[in-house]
Amino acid sequence: MHYVIIGAGPAGVNAAEHLRKHDPEGDITLLAAEDAPPYSRMALPYFLVGDIPAEGTFLRKNADHYEKMGITVRHARVSSVDTSAKSVALLGGDSLSYDKLLVATGATAVKPPVPGIDLEGVYNCWSLADAHKIVERAAPGSDVILMGAGFIGCIILEALAARKVNLTVIEMEDRMVSRMTNQTMGTMIKTWCENKGITVLTSTKVESIAEGDDALTVSTNTGGELRADLVICATGVRSNTAFLDGSGVEVDMGIVVDDYMQTSVPDVYAAGDVAQGKDLSTGEYYVQAIQPTAVEHAKLAASSMAFGHTSETRGKLNMNVLDTVGLISTSFGLWMGTEGGEEAELVDKDRFQYLNLQFKDDVLVGASSLGMTQHVGCMRGLIQTGAHLGSWKDKLMEEPNRLPEAYLASAQALNQTLER
Repeated sequence: MHYVIIGAGPAGVNAAEHLRKHDPEGDITLLAAEDAPPYSRMALPYFLVGDIPAEGTFLRKNADHYEKMGITVRHARVSSVDTSAKSVALLGGDSLSYDKLLVATGATAVKPPVPGIDLEGVYNCWSLADAHKIVERAAPGSDVILMGAGFIGCIILEALAARKVNLTVIEMEDRMVSRMTNQTMGTMIKTWCENKGITVLTSTKVESIAEGDDALTVSTNTGGELRADLVICATGVRSNTAFLDGSGVEVDMGIVVDDYMQTSVPDVYAAGDVAQGKDLSTGEYYVQAIQPTAVEHAKLAASSMAFGHTSETRGKLNMNVLDTVGLISTSFGLWMGTEGGEEAELVDKDRFQYLNLQFKDDVLVGASSLGMTQHVGCMRGLIQTGAHLGSWKDKLMEEPNRLPEAYLASAQALNQTLER
């Protein structure tokens, strides 16, 4: 049995390791597109800060890890897949045959159609190569513009602030991290950043980037012109699926998979940021671009590839935990609420504390928080289990901060039920 895995990020590496556990004799080939050992993009900010060397981003620290596990790591890009012949074509002319194929190619950072976006000094922060270029230019006191204040943008923001650059963040939405915050919470994050000396321009777009004598000039739709030694673009990503054109594999926003991570073509599976997996809260399928989901996808895909379709998924919980210059924000499940639901909210702007609970009947279906990490485990646990809170729901509507008590009560009720 020959397992071929396209992509060497967290999904690809975890899938390879679990396949080896499930099938000690099978051949496993892991295709890495970049000329570097498999690494985690989520570790790049630590490299930017200087907390770790480039090698610290590697997913496995021992150089002989893959060899010892009998996993062949090959640095090659895939140009196409022939699912009829069960063959993968590589750039350069080589090809690989497979018995089972896993697509774990993740996503690629995209740049908006802005004049000057491809100039030297304008980079994404999506690869080790990008990170090395940023480190060269982001010296203390340099003028840096960060385009985008979404989840990835705010992770990069943290690293840039630690490098003591003069940082300006430009975000087209009316608040920061709009995909995990409402207006109140997103605005509180903006105020926190401004208090840290970071300039944050929301409801603002970059119109153009031009070369100057010694720096770049960034023009915005509000009429402003900003000097920049470095511009970092963190305005979004798209799933890496172009090489699947003509393969018969169904692609929507990502690769369409079933509850076993199999695609529309037998023996072809997908996992991670490229896969439209099942969401726990809605039962619908879409791309959940977070590392915990990528790892869970990988485990399920490996099991399905090795043993067949023996265990399906209930779906993965959509969740985000973000550190923005020392302020922790979280969101879980249907944090934006659901039709016919109710909302409880606690706001303390002076202390930068916020808690929002979303209910459907007496079930917690979503939650978000800011500066209140003590509630993280309770929010996740109650949403994942779908526990009926009973009278505790009314108490939480009045006092959201009593969430740990409600969680404990639900756990005790569950234990009593199991003991009967």
